[in-house]
Amino acid sequence: MLEKVFKLKEHGTDVKTEVLAGLTTFLAMAYILAVNPSILGTVMDPNGVFVATAVASAIATFVMAFWANYPIALSAGLGLNAYFAYTVCLGELAGEEDPWRICLTAVFVEGLIFIVMSFFKFREQIINSIPQNLKYGISAGIGLFIAFIGLKGANVIVADESTTLALGSFTRADVVLCLVGLMIIVVLVHYNVTGAVLIGILCTWILGMIAQATGWWTESNVFPDFSAGLQLGAVANTAFKFNFGWAATHIIEFIAITFSFLYVDLFDTVGTVVGVADKAGLLDKDGNLPRVGRVFMSDAVGTVAGSCLGTSTVTSFVESSAGVAAGGKTGLTACVTGVMFLVSLVLSPIFLAIPSFATSPALIYVGMLMVGSAAKIKFDSDDIADVLGAYMALLMMPLSYSIATGIMFSVITWVVAKVFEGKAKDIQPVMWVVFVLFVLRIVVLITNFQ
Repeated sequence: MLEKVFKLKEHGTDVKTEVLAGLTTFLAMAYILAVNPSILGTVMDPNGVFVATAVASAIATFVMAFWANYPIALSAGLGLNAYFAYTVCLGELAGEEDPWRICLTAVFVEGLIFIVMSFFKFREQIINSIPQNLKYGISAGIGLFIAFIGLKGANVIVADESTTLALGSFTRADVVLCLVGLMIIVVLVHYNVTGAVLIGILCTWILGMIAQATGWWTESNVFPDFSAGLQLGAVANTAFKFNFGWAATHIIEFIAITFSFLYVDLFDTVGTVVGVADKAGLLDKDGNLPRVGRVFMSDAVGTVAGSCLGTSTVTSFVESSAGVAAGGKTGLTACVTGVMFLVSLVLSPIFLAIPSFATSPALIYVGMLMVGSAAKIKFDSDDIADVLGAYMALLMMPLSYSIATGIMFSVITWVVAKVFEGKAKDIQPVMWVVFVLFVLRIVVLITNFQ
């Protein structure tokens, strides 16, 4: 049965190898079950977010396993959840009632658009139209943004009236434990320990328990509360909570929010899929990935399912490379990972008790991995438009505390520079569409300030 579905012999693998690879992938990315409720929990019910994350991850990963037959797992994307909570809910929509419902609506629409785009192979065409330098700049910018959120969440970096930002106090338990947790992750990665990020989170959490028991940490309870039960029904607090009414009366703003989710997810998914496929030896002689449309369809379906359940955009995870390194080559690896996401549902009290200072090291470390894309930016390129576009994304995302703003500056400066270089003919039609949408976004922002 498994041989027929996943073609194990054809890919030179076996059941044991694939199962171990699937477990490895889950260990490498299971931190998202703690991080996502921590981030989205600032604006939503964290219990509902936990259930939604686990179930949506399982659904998307099963589609990848059985439809695309690739060892790639999916879950709520880091960066996309930060944009959801901090930039939109607590920023752009701060004055609205239950802004998270508007965000879920945007994610739902984004998922539907992705399904249509994947079916007609539009996503591949869009990706081919975007300059490489901009892709690298956006990926690196997201990495800096995620790392900054981690530093801020653990009070390593704090607000300061005179200098805007300042270093937090080393007398605080969360500051010290966050930095200790980061070093734990780095050391474990150095020694190739499976699940280094998750182990780092758990070790930091245990140290937090000790800090609480000794009275050093008093701001929140870090011990699991099993008395409340599993609370699987909490998903009712987040599932199908759409707000199409607001979308209908704020068309331009809604389109801008939806497009920002869509645009970021494009880069996240394509970069991850190509990177993991290359490491697994799945690319053909021309560097293309067979059945790539099915890969894109997996995250599109996952995104729709996730929005219906109550979580942010679901995308492919670069941590899938851990399973590939362990020998995973087929969808059976992904299938095992999906099963583990469902098993995690019975462990919700544990994941929900993990404090932000324990998940912050994971954000900082994953941010470092994403910043690595900056090394691929051709800063010595003769085309200043490509350099400027990448630089503005890298610069503006962390400093404006907004992924959408970084993308907006990247695209607009790239298009304008191209025009003044006399290279307007080099701008693909899809980039003109993106440019116009972001210009409309600026018009809306100006209107709101008047």
